[in-house]
Amino acid sequence: MTVTETDPPAESAAVPWGRVGALVGGQAVVQLGSFALLIAMNWTAVQLGGAGAVTLLMLAATVPRALMLVFGGALADALGPRFVLLRTTSARAALLAFGAVVTATTEQLWPLVAIALLEGVLLGMAGPASGTLLPRFARGDQLARANSAYATVLRVAPVLGAPAGAWLITVGDLWVAMLVAAATGLVWLGCLLFITRGFTRPARQTGGRSLLRRSGDGFRLLARYPRLRWMFVASLGLDMAFSWPVEVALPLLVHERGWGVGAVAMVLAAFSLGALASSALGAAFAHRIPVFFRLVVTGAGLAAGITLMALMGSPGSLTAVAAGVGLMSGFNGPAIVTLYQEAAPEGRMGAAMSTLALAGIGAAPLSIALFSSLSLVLGVERTWLLCGAVAAVSPVAAILALRARPPAEPDAAPADGNGAGAPPVRTPAGTAAAAPGAGSGTGSAGQRPPASPSHASGEPVPLRT
Repeated sequence: MTVTETDPPAESAAVPWGRVGALVGGQAVVQLGSFALLIAMNWTAVQLGGAGAVTLLMLAATVPRALMLVFGGALADALGPRFVLLRTTSARAALLAFGAVVTATTEQLWPLVAIALLEGVLLGMAGPASGTLLPRFARGDQLARANSAYATVLRVAPVLGAPAGAWLITVGDLWVAMLVAAATGLVWLGCLLFITRGFTRPARQTGGRSLLRRSGDGFRLLARYPRLRWMFVASLGLDMAFSWPVEVALPLLVHERGWGVGAVAMVLAAFSLGALASSALGAAFAHRIPVFFRLVVTGAGLAAGITLMALMGSPGSLTAVAAGVGLMSGFNGPAIVTLYQEAAPEGRMGAAMSTLALAGIGAAPLSIALFSSLSLVLGVERTWLLCGAVAAVSPVAAILALRARPPAEPDAAPADGNGAGAPPVRTPAGTAAAAPGAGSGTGSAGQRPPASPSHASGEPVPLRT
């Protein structure tokens, strides 16, 4: 089967599940290695410089990645995902292999920071290109199933990767974990060679704009396409509402109520298991569940669940609500990404996915900074309730997205500036029953697993999916 960079398979074409399976399986392997490496690098940084060293390391990993996401979208649209992914994945594997040699011969912090910075650049360039793969193989309900399968992988990776990283650092050293991560990167590279086989690069445009100027196309798409804009708002609102409660407020609330640290672990485990279960169900049955339920009903349930979590009077009730929030998040995240992918113009999928990923990655630090400041004035519980109100924006935006129609006329000139009309917008086959993967992750309202890094490799959207 030959798949071009510009012409995805028709809606009625059979889904190449072999390629989809290779994509999901390859990501399972590389995500496992990435989470293991994250734990090993953070633990090593703690030993070398304490909390300040960990902060520096995480900034080096996340800031360049976020900055490169926008440029990566333009790169994916101009050069095609095969060109971008094969080169960035190869470069990352080589970087980690070289890093293993360096860290085996020195015990200083600077090599870790340099490796994290360069890896962040590579992951930022690769992220949007990864996000364009599934829509090339599936449409509508089948795309929703594929994105749910992908979300399941993102749920499992931190659960298995974190203890694997701890084990690697105890039986060996950081260089061992880095070498393992490089090996998993090579596995992903092999999968990519199969997944993107037959892809051709987009035609070179003459007289077009530079990649730097095209890097703003993702934001221009939000202005041009109402459905994209409202889905962006739905995703950003839920990520903003969920990041601070889970990553900062939960332990504070548990401590205030004298429940003990075990309650925190129990709540996070319940959320993760709920999200994992619904993601797996979506992979099997998303095509039988109306998109209104997966997107709007679960979005409203997430807003209500986030609010209720602040009011629970016992660890058991808090855990039960967290499990329900997890269940809804596992449906909601893939639905958001699927509808976003369906609404994006075919020739600018990379630009569209870069903004969605940026929303997920950028929401966490913004949420933590904003709501942490407010909690000093309002208190933890009231600020948490405010987060629930912010989350309620998501289902409203989702309804507006489902009601939105594509622009009456195609763009006069596509992103490459060559003067030709832009490709038609792909819309779900019936807004109430059709259609994701991305996860800034950058899925919403807690689609990003608690305390999960933005460091994992190659995901199309943040881990919130």
